[in-house]
Amino acid sequence: MKLLCGSSNPALSAKLANALGCPIVPAEIKRFPDGELYTRLLEPVRGEDLVIVQSTYPDHNAMEMLILSSLARDQGAKSVMGVIPYFGYARQDRVFKEGESFTARTMLRHLELALDHIICVNLHKEATLRELSRPGSGTNVSVMGEIGSFLKTKGIDMVLSPDKGAIAYAREAAVTADCPYDNLEKTRLDGMSVVMAPKDLDVRGKRVAIVDDIIATGGTIVKAQEMLRAQGASRVVACCAHGLFTSGGLEKLRPVLDGVLSSDTIEGATNGYSAAGPIARAVKDVVV
Repeated sequence: MKLLCGSSNPALSAKLANALGCPIVPAEIKRFPDGELYTRLLEPVRGEDLVIVQSTYPDHNAMEMLILSSLARDQGAKSVMGVIPYFGYARQDRVFKEGESFTARTMLRHLELALDHIICVNLHKEATLRELSRPGSGTNVSVMGEIGSFLKTKGIDMVLSPDKGAIAYAREAAVTADCPYDNLEKTRLDGMSVVMAPKDLDVRGKRVAIVDDIIATGGTIVKAQEMLRAQGASRVVACCAHGLFTSGGLEKLRPVLDGVLSSDTIEGATNGYSAAGPIARAVKDVVV
């Protein structure tokens, strides 16, 4: 087995190669002056089980994954697995309004043209993988256990999800952190606005972590921490799998929280734990 690293996750790719004990295929990946992508593998991969690590967000990364996976197939790889640390378009996981695209399904259908198996990390809706034409050719892994291990070292007293829909994340992290969990009450008005309903929680004097799969604009977390502070929480931190931090989200969060952490599915200054372990275990389960 060999690893082919796209340009989206160099640090995570290095950790994954180490966890798998496999070599990294040297490759030349660059952009032409007009922005189009050039890729070249610098050693043969014919007959190899090849694992490509590349996110599909933003759009240019999605195109890179499509090109790399087709290149690997053209070069005679025995099998081609795609590790997608952050799956772009996953939040458009169904048709919400008549006439719009089911974009998560569209992405999967294009990716599976050259990929034998797809591994995602905390996909927004795991059921999206059912849209693959080959049953069982997709795996969704979670970093919530890694978040729980991190929170345990910080002495967190309670783990909360921002709404009932994400309570499974809070439960998974709390089991590892060995602390209770609950959920807040959130209603989303639109893509940018949410309302947090009052909910009495036993947080007075406690260190609380809000856990979710994605933090984007940060609006939900800002409102949640206001409620928790009002109820007497001594510390409030936010942890997620994917730190998008769009529309200045990180700048909004840092002044009001005691910590903002994300995994290395999107690499940046907030990375506090890694997705390499869960991904490595999933790869080993597929490649036997």
